[in-house]
Amino acid sequence: MLHFIYTDSLPEIDAPDIAVMAQHLLVAADRYDLQRLKLICEDMLRSYVDVNLAAATLVLAEQHACQGLKAACFEFLKAPGNLKAVMARDGFQHLKRRCPSLLEELLAVVAP
Repeated sequence: MLHFIYTDSLPEIDAPDIAVMAQHLLVAADRYDLQRLKLICEDMLRSYVDVNLAAATLVLAEQHACQGLKAACFEFLKAPGNLKAVMARDGFQHLKRRCPSLLEELLAVVAP
């Protein structure tokens, strides 16, 4: 985060660590009201929504008011087979515990 504040750019990060870094930076950016950094992280995370990260990313989007990221997660979950695969992961249990209200919204989006 300090690198971004001083240089207005993100540091070079190895590919496997990008999603994790973006998640942590998004939390920090929201906490310190760095809207540009928050938007950059949100945009980066949209590219990393997959079966393993969809539920955790959806919780993150809900907790930090990232509507674009939330929409990207919903779009991913609407694809055939993705919801079932995500529900089999531990991240879905985390979603149910942390944001039970999201389940109703998810059902409305996935099965209108």
